[in-house]
Amino acid sequence: MNTSATQAAPRQTPRFRVWHAVAIFVAANAVSILPAGLNGDEAFYNAFTRPAVAPPDWLFAPMWLVLNVTSLMALSRVANAAQLTGAHRAFFVLEGVNWVLFATFNTLYFGLKSPVLGAVDTAAGLLLGIASLGLAARLDRRAAWLILPRILWLLLATYVSGWVALNNADPLFGGQ
Repeated sequence: MNTSATQAAPRQTPRFRVWHAVAIFVAANAVSILPAGLNGDEAFYNAFTRPAVAPPDWLFAPMWLVLNVTSLMALSRVANAAQLTGAHRAFFVLEGVNWVLFATFNTLYFGLKSPVLGAVDTAAGLLLGIASLGLAARLDRRAAWLILPRILWLLLATYVSGWVALNNADPLFGGQ
């Protein structure tokens, strides 16, 4: 005979399901791909003087695939918490803005041909990502670990994009 103290709690229906993650992934990547294709405009990127630590152009698509998946896993963990608080809602806003920044990067960098706007987008993504990481660490440590690779990548990307913006002409802002 089971008592209520020994019975497992009924499983909560997840708020955030796989189809939510797929919808976010498809929408953000569709918007991202529109201006320059899957890998961006490789010739535009490769024409810039870059720092020695700049990743090769072929690495961006697979790296962002991994980072998108881990970010969605983190979002799922936080969204499916037993109770949602103001901190959870703040996390959702930060992650939503991060997805908008991800989706618009190619338009700013490749579509508008602006390494300056690309650097601003990347730095904003890093700052908001750090805030997301901090909230996730309070809400769900595993979610924070899933966000950490994105922060590490954005640290490198912010350095590289800032370096490129400072050391190359920006066609949008009158450079050649």
